[in-house]
Amino acid sequence: MSLKKAISSVNKAIKKSDEVSKKLTTKDRKKLKSSTFCGPNRSFPVNDCQHAATAKAFLSRAKFSQATKKRIAACINRRAKSMGCSPGKPAKAAMELADKLAITSIFKTTRELVDQSIEDEGMELDFNECDGC
Repeated sequence: MSLKKAISSVNKAIKKSDEVSKKLTTKDRKKLKSSTFCGPNRSFPVNDCQHAATAKAFLSRAKFSQATKKRIAACINRRAKSMGCSPGKPAKAAMELADKLAITSIFKTTRELVDQSIEDEGMELDFNECDGC
């Protein structure tokens, strides 16, 4: 993987972590299109990857028939796939790790160095003089 692709991946993880931290208020929920919801009566909002994972987790608790639950699950999976959400618990664990990494000072310092090295291709990094490396 090239350095630019790696940084792009990190930036996407940071963006997704920002989305994850945003709660869906009643006001925000009312603004969503009906097609954003997978259940009857605007239940199971799937407007981002976190809500897709939450919808999957809570579907078993819903008091709908098995046929309705299957339709809701299919809708959740379709929407999650169209948004590029990764399936399962590994994705959730990766997002939690990305959240923790994004706020560390070493991550920010490393990211700044990588950005500088991309702009200045002749730049050499000397890790022997790096504090905290």
